[in-house]
Amino acid sequence: MPDTRRNIVITGAESGIGAACAQAFGALGDHVTVLYFKDAAAAEASAQAVREAGGAAMIVQCAVNDPASVDAAFTEMEARRGPASVLVNSAGVNMSGIAVRDMDEAVWTRTLGTDLAGAFHTSRRFLRGLGDLRPASIVHISSIHAKAVRAGGADYCAAKGGLTNLVRTLAVEEAPGGVRVNAIEPGMILTPMNRRAEEDPAARHEMEQHIPLRRAGRAEEVAHLARWLASDEAGYITGASIVIDGGLSLMAGLGA
Repeated sequence: MPDTRRNIVITGAESGIGAACAQAFGALGDHVTVLYFKDAAAAEASAQAVREAGGAAMIVQCAVNDPASVDAAFTEMEARRGPASVLVNSAGVNMSGIAVRDMDEAVWTRTLGTDLAGAFHTSRRFLRGLGDLRPASIVHISSIHAKAVRAGGADYCAAKGGLTNLVRTLAVEEAPGGVRVNAIEPGMILTPMNRRAEEDPAARHEMEQHIPLRRAGRAEEVAHLARWLASDEAGYITGASIVIDGGLSLMAGLGA
């Protein structure tokens, strides 16, 4: 009997939101390709979580800032599973905390290379390998900082702001062929990228006071949104950037 499970590819799936997305799709019985950067043990743990949730999984190493590495990862996946119908791009690095006047080229290039060029590389390779497989969906994990800038975050904010228009352009280009492209813009989510909030209850409580819902978000909440955006229930949504932040971004203009 042929295997009819969807093939889902998730970048940055060894931790945080990416790992939660992998498990969420696994709960649907999908086959998840866990793309990871360095930590193979963490990637295998994500893959095992997919299996325990009811899906199937394999791990493949991938540096999203390197188009040759992206091509090799997708080629391996396609050889073993065939083309994927869903790409969730969750690989990313956080803002440097360095002012523009003090930022060196390596910091700028690293962030833009991962958070923006990486989205370009993975989207392009996904689309080139898609063939006639439809429906298909791309979901990019962006940030509220695509719009809400922060001092010391020029590298990250520029990358996420650029990602917004990459998503919108891809949505227009690919809609006639039945491929939907959307972005999710999380606020404060408890992941390794927000390690201080995870590890320091006092600091977390202080930060949560700026969020109308008075709590940080969970990676699973973002994952459930990604899973829904890739489903037929969201079949009329493309080119959207959906905020999931407990109302945090609504507070930007207050207090001045």
